[in-house]
Amino acid sequence: MRIIYLSKRPCRFWTKVWSRNICLSRKMSANSPPGKSDDDGTQDRAVPPIPIPIRDLEVDSIRRFLASKLGFYEPPELTESNVEKVLDEVSLDGVAKWIKNIRCRNIITLAGAGISTSAGIPDFRSPHTGLYHNLQKYNLPEPQAIFEINFFRQNPKPFFTLAKELFPGKFKPTISHYFIRLLHEKGLLLRHYTQNIDTLERGAGIPEDKIVEAHGTFYTSHCLECRKEYSLQFIKDIIFADQIPICTDCPGIVKPDIVFFGESLPERFQHCLQEDFMKCDMLIILGSSLEVQPFASLIDMVPDWCPRLLINREKAGVKSPLLRLWGLMSEGLNLDGSSIRDIARLGDCDDGCLELADKLGWGDELRALVAREHERLDREGNLAKPHAPVPTANEPIAEHHAVPTEPKL
Repeated sequence: MRIIYLSKRPCRFWTKVWSRNICLSRKMSANSPPGKSDDDGTQDRAVPPIPIPIRDLEVDSIRRFLASKLGFYEPPELTESNVEKVLDEVSLDGVAKWIKNIRCRNIITLAGAGISTSAGIPDFRSPHTGLYHNLQKYNLPEPQAIFEINFFRQNPKPFFTLAKELFPGKFKPTISHYFIRLLHEKGLLLRHYTQNIDTLERGAGIPEDKIVEAHGTFYTSHCLECRKEYSLQFIKDIIFADQIPICTDCPGIVKPDIVFFGESLPERFQHCLQEDFMKCDMLIILGSSLEVQPFASLIDMVPDWCPRLLINREKAGVKSPLLRLWGLMSEGLNLDGSSIRDIARLGDCDDGCLELADKLGWGDELRALVAREHERLDREGNLAKPHAPVPTANEPIAEHHAVPTEPKL
């Protein structure tokens, strides 16, 4: 009988290494300026910090699967028995108690469109109300085409029409945004990673060095051809005149530095994730469907013991147990009640943040902060202009209240 060789490398080990590094080896995540298309062929691929034999790992997985089917191999049971348990109870109360623990000093927040819906900005995928559901008027081949770089090059008009409707500066930051600011003011926020392009994190007073805009920003724009940079005010004036921004130096289209499908992620995203996630001792996921890669894979880059809290209207980031077993995808969240670190608080993000703030003893402080800042925005008229970057975390918090409104080049 033929003997099938099976690698002795533990499934969990190489799956974990794969999940922490694969996003760095993908072409779409290579380091290049925002707006640079992968189709240009001019960018360099990022080099993973720990080279791993992805091809060998895939072959290993197939070997194990076939061997199991033939009865030659029994896959190991994946448990958390060897992982340190830091939560006294796997609940929102347990999370609050851990955040107040002296060991919890580096919280990372991951945010999607759900933290901005209460400001009046639609998310992408909600039935009937989501952005993708209401794009029929733009006569697109498919809803996602409005954010595809190749379609944009051929027909930029639908995007700029939509951009006029959703232009930053029309909306106030939400309770969720100010909860993240409160984490910063308590000295607990390591970094805030956001998929959003609405600049509301800046409007909430979160310092720019604490923010990673994984999908880029409206705040600056570049010509797709010569890469000349333009201010937000320049592009706003043209968009609100129902025209397409064209470079003053060449015939190229000027595009905001938001990341389209088919483009590279910002270099800052690559740099920060390599430094941040192994330091993380609490991960809070807010209002994200965790469907867009590589952002969705970030939940697996924290240490095995690190608690992960999902505040969302529905469960997200939960991978198939079968796929987890064979290492074919990243592990994802375990929300079936058997985890020692994963918690889901289902419902609106603002309600979840308020509930957590109450359990932390910060509820009244958060409510007062929201009321004070909304009053300031109304008084200063900052909603008439997009939110500018906030001073860095090295400057006094008191100086953050006067958020500059004029864009910088």
